[in-house]
Amino acid sequence: MSFRVRLTIAMILSMLLIVVLSNIVIQRFLLNAQLQELRDKLKTVAQTAAVSVDPSVLQAIPLNKEGVHSPAYKTVANFLVRVRDNNQKIQYIYILTRVGKEGFWRFVADIDSKNVKDKAAAFPGDKYDASRFSEMLKAWEGPSSDKDIEVDEWGASLSGYAPIRGADGQTIAVLGVDISAGNYYATLRVVNDRTLLLFFAGVLLSLVVGVLMSIYITAPIEALVEGTKRLSLGDLQHKVPVRRKDEIGQLAVSFNKMAGDLDSAREQNLNYFYGVIKALVRIVEAKDKYTRGHSERVAEYAAGIAAKMGFSRDDINFVRQTAVLHDIGKIGIQDDILNKNGALTEEEREIVNQHPKVGEEIIMPVAFAPEMAAVIRGHHERYDGKGYPDSLQGENISIFSKIICVADSYDAMTSTRAYRSARTRDEAMAEIRKNRGTQFDPAVVDAFFALINDEVRAVI
Repeated sequence: MSFRVRLTIAMILSMLLIVVLSNIVIQRFLLNAQLQELRDKLKTVAQTAAVSVDPSVLQAIPLNKEGVHSPAYKTVANFLVRVRDNNQKIQYIYILTRVGKEGFWRFVADIDSKNVKDKAAAFPGDKYDASRFSEMLKAWEGPSSDKDIEVDEWGASLSGYAPIRGADGQTIAVLGVDISAGNYYATLRVVNDRTLLLFFAGVLLSLVVGVLMSIYITAPIEALVEGTKRLSLGDLQHKVPVRRKDEIGQLAVSFNKMAGDLDSAREQNLNYFYGVIKALVRIVEAKDKYTRGHSERVAEYAAGIAAKMGFSRDDINFVRQTAVLHDIGKIGIQDDILNKNGALTEEEREIVNQHPKVGEEIIMPVAFAPEMAAVIRGHHERYDGKGYPDSLQGENISIFSKIICVADSYDAMTSTRAYRSARTRDEAMAEIRKNRGTQFDPAVVDAFFALINDEVRAVI
């Protein structure tokens, strides 16, 4: 099946998902309708109760704490209790009137279902900030109800309101009835449960379909992206898995062939350039009969040290190849300085000390690995930071540079030069031991001694 067909299937599934979500939206409309029905019932209860309140008795209630003991209050309270008891979902029923500052109302009567029937939740005259609730304010003109759950100091509730009018038809108070948020949610539970069930079914379907289609469509593309990244980093041996026979599978096959061809071409080029560089090293050493074979010996010592330190086979080969090229920078030094009998002047020493940097510049365009040029640059750095060309110290020096440094120093000391005779093995080892922790990394020195001791035992 082609990628285009699979994409078409994914589009069809997406449209089916939209249909499911549309059903959820319709269900939400049903939920809103149920809420509206409840609001209408609350408004009806409030309006029915409001017209049954005797306005003259209500106006006779003193608006102070002592008002709860008045006969008028008890008459109104008993009526409110009966209304509440006849409507089991009602939790609070109360009467408020406008007195004083606009927006701040005062309680006339308040019955709390959580207390005994004759105990007030709020006393007559207690202030209440009605400005927080727009529907309550509207009830002064006519019946109203909250559009959604409202929260005040008595908790979360849904309320209905209706005006209580005097003999002249003017509003003298507002009667309110509350059901708690718990009752509200219980009333809507059936519709809500259905909504949630359909919602979670839609979410689950979306997740399953989305994840499966995403994995199926994007996994091979991600593998190709990862392969491209690995290719850009020089990992030409990385292969993209081929699990499909469609257009993406064919692309993976082509990618792997391209990477293989590039790897073969790179290997051929590197082998060619490595051979050229080795030839240049031999040219440098051929200028001085005393240094012939120096690079090859340093390479073997360095490889042996790396092996003693537990490096992998690839790292050992890397340090061997790098060590062969470590003095390539000397190709830029004049023969009269390079082969001078006797001590070098300060100016000549400065010229010689540039050879690690020159070597880095020569090797960088053709290095097997990016680290090779840096290792060559750092093979004359000292563990104590007094080396050259960058005065690096301790762990800031590549471990391979530190290995070549020890191997190079040992071979130089045990080889005859134009300006001095060769030292014995023991003398060279004593000098290296003396500079352990200053010029040389202690761990590298220890591995080198182990290597030399093994060679000595092999001879004996």
